[in-house]
Amino acid sequence: MKSLRDAKIGQTVRVVRIRGEGAVKRRIMDMGLTKGVEVYVRKVAPLGDPIEITVRGYELSLRKADAEMIEVEL
Repeated sequence: MKSLRDAKIGQTVRVVRIRGEGAVKRRIMDMGLTKGVEVYVRKVAPLGDPIEITVRGYELSLRKADAEMIEVEL
């Protein structure tokens, strides 16, 4: 399964699953990244960290480590 980190700029993907435990998983879900939601990848910083996405109508920046926990389908 691909992670959000693998998505390319300009791609829209759908969240399939969020790995992780406890507070980390809860924080990601509180940002609006839940199963089934569509995510548009807007920008990736030159060194790959952070990743800027659009989810539920607002912009969000994620660290590579957090994006790696989010499984998506392309």
